[in-house]
Amino acid sequence: MSQLLSKVTVTCCRSSAGILHGCLQQDGAPPHTARNTPTYLRRENVTFIEPHMWSPNSPDLNPVDCTVWGALQQMVHQCRRFMTINQLKQAIVTEWDKLLQCFIDRAIGQWRHRLECVVPQQGEQIKHLM
Repeated sequence: MSQLLSKVTVTCCRSSAGILHGCLQQDGAPPHTARNTPTYLRRENVTFIEPHMWSPNSPDLNPVDCTVWGALQQMVHQCRRFMTINQLKQAIVTEWDKLLQCFIDRAIGQWRHRLECVVPQQGEQIKHLM
Protein backbone atom coordinates (compact mmCIF):
# COMPACT_ATOMS: atom_id res chain seq x y z
CA MET A 1 0.00 0.00 0.00
CA SER A 2 2.75 2.48 0.81
CA GLN A 3 4.07 2.12 -2.75
CA LEU A 4 0.68 3.14 -4.16
CA LEU A 5 0.38 6.04 -1.72
CA SER A 6 3.88 7.15 -2.58
CA LYS A 7 3.29 7.01 -6.33
CA VAL A 8 -0.09 8.70 -6.32
CA THR A 9 -0.68 10.87 -3.29
CA VAL A 10 2.74 12.08 -2.31
CA THR A 11 3.88 12.53 -5.93
CA CYS A 12 0.75 14.57 -6.75
CA CYS A 13 1.18 16.71 -3.63
CA ARG A 14 4.80 17.63 -4.36
CA SER A 15 5.77 20.55 -6.52
CA SER A 16 8.60 20.31 -9.02
CA ALA A 17 10.90 21.53 -6.23
CA GLY A 18 9.92 18.52 -4.11
CA ILE A 19 7.99 20.64 -1.62
CA LEU A 20 4.61 19.45 -0.40
CA HIS A 21 1.81 21.91 -1.03
CA GLY A 22 -1.94 21.95 -0.56
CA CYS A 23 -4.12 19.94 1.76
CA LEU A 24 -5.33 16.45 0.94
CA GLN A 25 -9.06 15.91 1.42
CA GLN A 26 -10.29 12.32 1.57
CA ASP A 27 -13.59 10.58 2.09
CA GLY A 28 -14.77 7.42 3.82
CA ALA A 29 -13.48 5.01 1.15
CA PRO A 30 -11.80 1.97 2.74
CA PRO A 31 -8.28 2.87 1.51
CA HIS A 32 -8.67 6.30 3.13
CA THR A 33 -9.90 4.91 6.43
CA ALA A 34 -7.28 2.19 6.75
CA ARG A 35 -5.36 2.66 10.00
CA ASN A 36 -1.99 2.95 8.30
CA THR A 37 -3.06 5.60 5.76
CA PRO A 38 -3.00 8.60 8.17
CA THR A 39 0.19 7.23 9.73
CA TYR A 40 1.86 7.13 6.33
CA LEU A 41 0.66 10.63 5.40
CA ARG A 42 1.99 12.06 8.66
CA ARG A 43 5.35 10.34 8.14
CA GLU A 44 5.57 11.83 4.64
CA ASN A 45 4.56 15.29 5.96
CA VAL A 46 1.44 15.43 3.79
CA THR A 47 -1.06 17.96 5.10
CA PHE A 48 -4.48 16.33 5.20
CA ILE A 49 -7.86 16.71 6.83
CA GLU A 50 -8.05 14.23 9.71
CA PRO A 51 -10.81 11.59 9.44
CA HIS A 52 -12.69 12.94 12.47
CA MET A 53 -13.13 16.24 10.58
CA TRP A 54 -14.73 14.69 7.47
CA SER A 55 -18.33 15.59 6.78
CA PRO A 56 -20.14 12.26 7.18
CA ASN A 57 -23.19 13.06 5.07
CA SER A 58 -22.10 15.52 2.44
CA PRO A 59 -19.91 14.57 -0.51
CA ASP A 60 -20.70 18.09 -1.71
CA LEU A 61 -17.65 19.41 0.14
CA ASN A 62 -15.19 17.41 -1.92
CA PRO A 63 -14.40 19.30 -5.16
CA VAL A 64 -13.47 16.08 -6.94
CA ASP A 65 -16.68 14.30 -5.95
CA CYS A 66 -19.04 17.19 -6.60
CA THR A 67 -17.56 18.58 -9.82
CA VAL A 68 -14.61 16.81 -11.38
CA TRP A 69 -15.87 13.20 -11.41
CA GLY A 70 -19.12 14.26 -13.08
CA ALA A 71 -17.29 16.12 -15.83
CA LEU A 72 -14.85 13.25 -16.28
CA GLN A 73 -17.69 10.74 -16.50
CA GLN A 74 -19.34 12.77 -19.25
CA MET A 75 -16.07 13.07 -21.15
CA VAL A 76 -15.32 9.34 -20.89
CA HIS A 77 -18.74 8.10 -21.95
CA GLN A 78 -19.46 10.70 -24.64
CA CYS A 79 -20.08 8.77 -27.87
CA ARG A 80 -18.19 5.67 -26.64
CA ARG A 81 -18.88 2.06 -25.77
CA PHE A 82 -16.27 -0.04 -24.02
CA MET A 83 -15.79 -3.74 -24.63
CA THR A 84 -13.17 -4.26 -21.93
CA ILE A 85 -12.19 -2.84 -18.56
CA ASN A 86 -8.80 -1.89 -20.02
CA GLN A 87 -10.48 0.23 -22.70
CA LEU A 88 -12.44 2.04 -19.99
CA LYS A 89 -9.31 2.55 -17.87
CA GLN A 90 -7.41 3.96 -20.84
CA ALA A 91 -10.27 6.32 -21.69
CA ILE A 92 -10.34 7.59 -18.09
CA VAL A 93 -6.60 8.31 -18.16
CA THR A 94 -6.84 9.98 -21.57
CA GLU A 95 -9.76 12.20 -20.58
CA TRP A 96 -8.24 13.04 -17.17
CA ASP A 97 -5.22 14.44 -19.00
CA LYS A 98 -7.57 16.73 -20.97
CA LEU A 99 -9.09 18.33 -17.86
CA LEU A 100 -7.93 21.92 -17.65
CA GLN A 101 -6.26 23.04 -14.45
CA CYS A 102 -8.45 26.16 -14.40
CA PHE A 103 -11.54 23.88 -14.26
CA ILE A 104 -10.10 22.01 -11.27
CA ASP A 105 -9.06 25.31 -9.64
CA ARG A 106 -12.62 26.65 -10.05
CA ALA A 107 -14.02 23.51 -8.39
CA ILE A 108 -11.63 23.96 -5.48
CA GLY A 109 -12.48 27.67 -5.34
CA GLN A 110 -16.16 26.82 -4.72
CA TRP A 111 -15.30 24.97 -1.50
CA ARG A 112 -15.95 27.86 0.91
CA HIS A 113 -19.33 28.61 -0.70
CA ARG A 114 -20.25 24.94 -0.46
CA LEU A 115 -19.19 24.84 3.17
CA GLU A 116 -21.36 27.88 3.90
CA CYS A 117 -24.32 26.03 2.35
CA VAL A 118 -23.65 22.76 4.19
CA VAL A 119 -23.52 24.29 7.68
CA PRO A 120 -27.21 25.39 7.81
CA GLN A 121 -28.14 22.00 6.32
CA GLN A 122 -26.39 20.37 9.30
CA GLY A 123 -23.98 18.49 7.06
CA GLU A 124 -26.59 17.03 4.73
CA GLN A 125 -26.28 17.12 0.95
CA ILE A 126 -26.74 20.45 -0.80
CA LYS A 127 -27.06 19.46 -4.47
CA HIS A 128 -30.57 20.90 -4.51
CA LEU A 129 -29.19 24.28 -3.39
CA MET A 130 -26.45 24.60 -6.01
